[in-house]
Amino acid sequence: MGTQPFISIIIPAKNEGGNVKSTLDSLLTVQTNFLYEVIIVNDASVDGCCDFLSSYKNKDIIKLIQTNGIGAANARNLGAKNSSGDFLIFCDAHLEFEDWWIDHLVAPLIARKTDAVCAAIASKEDPSLIGYGQTLNTRLGTKWNTKRSILFETPIIPGGCFAITKTAFEDVGGFETGFKTWGHEDVELSIKLWLFGYRCHVQPKVKILHLFRKSHPYKVSYDDVNYNLLRMAYSHFNVARIGKCKKLIHHGKSAAEVETEVVRDGVRMQRKRYFAKRKYDDEWYFKKFNINF
Repeated sequence: MGTQPFISIIIPAKNEGGNVKSTLDSLLTVQTNFLYEVIIVNDASVDGCCDFLSSYKNKDIIKLIQTNGIGAANARNLGAKNSSGDFLIFCDAHLEFEDWWIDHLVAPLIARKTDAVCAAIASKEDPSLIGYGQTLNTRLGTKWNTKRSILFETPIIPGGCFAITKTAFEDVGGFETGFKTWGHEDVELSIKLWLFGYRCHVQPKVKILHLFRKSHPYKVSYDDVNYNLLRMAYSHFNVARIGKCKKLIHHGKSAAEVETEVVRDGVRMQRKRYFAKRKYDDEWYFKKFNINF
């Protein structure tokens, strides 16, 4: 690329208290060589967490979008739809940044060494606790990768802080639009990227401090999380793995009820479309990363 790429930083927010302001304060004081915009998607917050923006400094680079409770995945998609950048950086609304984090994070994208890249994520309360991207366990739960010193592949990119080329994001259709409220967004996007022939990496040179909250801003139910699990399975997995996912459902509606709902919502058409478009299948993915599921 001849000219310096423009960056869009997308921050979904839901009842974040003072976190949006402290995240922006940190973002706007660290050093970078890149021009960027910040898109904040306020998803029906009731605590006034974005009210300060009307009189905030640097308002010219900040775009505020108000939504009526569309959920985490769709809030991120809406931010991307309204972005102008060559690269998208998705950030939680409760982060603290270091100098040059943007530059180091997008460097492998510019060099075309990867298509999506996440930062190392440390706890604000104990910065010595650091996760380096994620993998999956035998119940499809996420667990952190161990540290490596150079750019490395990861099965899952956590949504807390990652950069992606806009072309890759748009080509895979962004975050799953049919999900309910919250759950499995990061896992589904990561699997979809790999199956469609894109690459996901961790950039251990970049460390972001993340506030791990005690309570969740979205009202999350077992039924919604289970719905998202089966929707992801139907979109990407073979029949045997769909069966394994159904066996993971023990709370709320029965697996059969959730499956009926997922199928009724047209996931079979999506499955057909994805299977026709993808480069690899789920067997390849689980073998590649030695995930026993």
